[in-house]
Amino acid sequence: MVINSQKVALLCPGQASQKVGMCNDLYSQGGFAKEHIDIACDILGYDIKSIMFDGPKEILSETIHTQPAIFIASFIVGNLLINNGLKPKCIAGHSVGEVSAYTLAKSLDFENGLKLVQFRAKSMHKAGLDRQGSMAAVIGIDEKILEDICLKYSNGQACVANYNSPTQAVISGDSSAIEDITPKILSAGALKVIKLNVSGAFHSPLMNSAKEKLNEFIKNVKFYDPIFPVYSNTTSFPIDNKKDIPQSLVKQLISPVLWYKSVHEMISNGITSGIEIGPGKVLQGLSKRIDSSLNMYGAETHQDILNLGHV
Repeated sequence: MVINSQKVALLCPGQASQKVGMCNDLYSQGGFAKEHIDIACDILGYDIKSIMFDGPKEILSETIHTQPAIFIASFIVGNLLINNGLKPKCIAGHSVGEVSAYTLAKSLDFENGLKLVQFRAKSMHKAGLDRQGSMAAVIGIDEKILEDICLKYSNGQACVANYNSPTQAVISGDSSAIEDITPKILSAGALKVIKLNVSGAFHSPLMNSAKEKLNEFIKNVKFYDPIFPVYSNTTSFPIDNKKDIPQSLVKQLISPVLWYKSVHEMISNGITSGIEIGPGKVLQGLSKRIDSSLNMYGAETHQDILNLGHV
């Protein structure tokens, strides 16, 4: 397979892309994957490997396990692709995937990147326990109408959390608020409103306590200038220097993920192909819906890396 690496972006998935068995075949190959999964168990202080490989699904899907697992998978697959000859022009990550992106761009080393993800996950989980919230995917409604419905709701917090594609968004807020506005969203023309299985109202003001904790934690994290641009979830524009990274990661917890706007920016800067690195096909599907001319690929297994690494 021949890909023009000067026009390819690496895309790091976020929470909900995890699946039992992730990275198992890469670990069995030994080398880089085995080394870093074993190191990850030491850094985290528990056996993340067995949760990734064997589950059960319910345990892997807990925020405190999902985010480190997704980070580990994207870091390993991305590095194996690059070590195998791929030279991406840029990188982007969805939600926690943005931390994976900065680590692949060498703005963070693996240990500090994983520690940051672990702290982030625990803080978000705690914020979800402190104030019960939920999220729901909304299909087929104009985003301005959706924003207006959320803005006018006064009995609790509701907001747009993810702008995933022009026809798909995610709302986040108090559980009662999401339940109350769902009929209004459907009456306004939405095709579907699907409640998501998450432990909190991510990317909303309900995560403010997590944001404050992460802001303190991140002051002690050493960042470096990225070796290639990383597109920020909060602005949709590329970051190419270390000073802008902490603010992007902290603000992200209470701000919407501007995914389809980031993809449009990448395309405007010459990107014609994307490779989703890690489990699942969520970003491949979204990106094709954003612009059908994009050539999308997935890299998850050893064979995928062999197919995509040489350019």
